[in-house]
Amino acid sequence: MLQTFAILLVFQSVGEALSYALSLPVPGPVIGMILLFCWLAIDDRILPVIQGTTSELLKHLSLLFVPAGVGIMVHAHRIGGEWLPIVVALVLSTWLAIATTALVARALMRRAHGGNGERA
Repeated sequence: MLQTFAILLVFQSVGEALSYALSLPVPGPVIGMILLFCWLAIDDRILPVIQGTTSELLKHLSLLFVPAGVGIMVHAHRIGGEWLPIVVALVLSTWLAIATTALVARALMRRAHGGNGERA
């Protein structure tokens, strides 16, 4: 478990360093997660090391939403004042995510079936 946390912390720290050094508008943990994904896509030797612990962490993922819920409660007055842009952003980003998923799924299905879109 400690080895897994150390690996995750290294990727998060590298992401933080890149975000800070390059003045990126993306949070460091997000960059670290992308780096971890890329690393696992190229070389999956650390997968057996982190798989057990990360599976357990994912089982308790809902606990990570507690701070976000508290933040919403603390800033309820601000959210109330800016509800329209928030709703528009939520609706548009949801629609964009669904459309992107559909397009990627369609492209992958075409690729899997020889490019003609029909089942072989």
